[in-house]
Amino acid sequence: MSKKQQKKKKKGASVQELLSVKTFSDYGIVTHRGELLYYLVTPTNISVLSQTSVETKIWQLMLVLSAIPDIEIQCTDSAQCFDNNKAYLIGRMEAERNPKVKRILKKDILFLDSIQMEMATARQFMFTARCRNMKPQQVFERANSIQKIIAEQGFDCHRMKKSEIKRFLALYFDASMLGEHLPDFDGAQYFDIEKLRQEVEDDG
Repeated sequence: MSKKQQKKKKKGASVQELLSVKTFSDYGIVTHRGELLYYLVTPTNISVLSQTSVETKIWQLMLVLSAIPDIEIQCTDSAQCFDNNKAYLIGRMEAERNPKVKRILKKDILFLDSIQMEMATARQFMFTARCRNMKPQQVFERANSIQKIIAEQGFDCHRMKKSEIKRFLALYFDASMLGEHLPDFDGAQYFDIEKLRQEVEDDG
């Protein structure tokens, strides 16, 4: 192992390396294991569908999976999740001896329950495709092909833009409710990137 590798190992991996994310691309996210394409699918309320319609939806999903066998399906919250907060309050209430404080904690738990009931259908479903060893033009063609296959089977979907992917990642990692407004690089909001880029080009 070289001194450079030893130094890097000692220092530890960055958050970006731990997440295996390199950068955003024109179509998705570039990772150490290929480029990821995300498709946001509008959920269907199957509780109001007939048995025949539900079976049709299942069959359509099977056709998508047959046409794109390596596609991944994800279901995540589309809004903030309060599970950790609720677990903390339950633990506090069980350990609390003051009845007045107990009542306040119980009200807080009921309040979180009411919010989660309102968000019970606040889910987002995504299809994720991975492109390995592909040139930008090949990724573009595959991105369009996948969206066409999904749409042809009756799913209302679109390829997620950078702002949507940033929001999804921020929600997933409990970082922010406004992930789409986060800068691509830490501190980037304090600099005029275009001006700096122009100065570098002029110096070069």
